[in-house]
Amino acid sequence: MKVIVDLCVVPLGVGLSVSAYVAACERVIREAGLKSQLHAYGTNIEGEWDEVMAAVKRCHEVVHAMGAPRITSSMRLGTRTDREQTMEDKIASVERALDRAASDPGA
Repeated sequence: MKVIVDLCVVPLGVGLSVSAYVAACERVIREAGLKSQLHAYGTNIEGEWDEVMAAVKRCHEVVHAMGAPRITSSMRLGTRTDREQTMEDKIASVERALDRAASDPGA
């Protein structure tokens, strides 16, 4: 089953800067061959359920191995059975709605 996940991994007990830990998690996702989009407060990940969840687990393993004693993560995920939909498809759908609204302000 395909899934799109919005993942935010926050290492605790490592000081104020967490960019090295985030970068390590991003490397895990890329090495897994998953499609991803880094954003200001996390990463969107697209792929097969088991592969995505394995990458999330591996992110935790790697960040702990870097010395983070605790990690808190939040994850939102979505699946569809009626059709396949990519991250790009979802964004394009909203952009089309914005374009329609801009061309017809009374709608």
